[in-house]
Amino acid sequence: MSQGISSAAAGSPQLGPRAVTPAVEAVLAFVNTRADGAGRRELFGDGDSFAAWLAEYDEVGGETVATDADAAAARELRDALVTVLLAHSGDEESLGEPLQRAERHLRRAGSLYPLATVVTAGGVELASPQAGVERVFGTVLAALATFARGGDWGRIKACRNPPCHFGFFDRTRNGGGLYCSPGCGSQVSMRNYRQRQRRGSQAPDQV
Repeated sequence: MSQGISSAAAGSPQLGPRAVTPAVEAVLAFVNTRADGAGRRELFGDGDSFAAWLAEYDEVGGETVATDADAAAARELRDALVTVLLAHSGDEESLGEPLQRAERHLRRAGSLYPLATVVTAGGVELASPQAGVERVFGTVLAALATFARGGDWGRIKACRNPPCHFGFFDRTRNGGGLYCSPGCGSQVSMRNYRQRQRRGSQAPDQV
């Protein structure tokens, strides 16, 4: 998959050698389906739009019939993942109760969409034994588990620039990337600068 995937914007300009794996691509393709203020539209708005998205991604779903309830479940799973990825970026608003709710939802998802261990001479992988939409959700969870086993779990993040929150893979050497693009980093810097200017203009005159 490549649609909906962004390269990381770094706090440091030097990038490490890490590559975006198919598991990361699958996760990013799923989480980067939200509407936002930058013009991206909601791709899981109803059963038809969710099914249309799945038809583009054979690795996740392919031709899968989806209902409005399925689309709602997809949004819930996606939004829980986005909250976790925002926590990886140190976004303060996602921490505490929002993160706990997201983690509870993901635990429930893990029990609803269990994975099977597939052992071959070529290696061992996790896969969903289910069919239909349940297989889609299980495949996303399998991709998460596959990626996390590699030790870079904290490098899959969501952009801290609201309302972007676009998922990205942080390839910086120190793992300090916070934004999905230099443009988002610049927007945050400009907002912070303007807020400091406003606070300075509202301060009482010094005698």
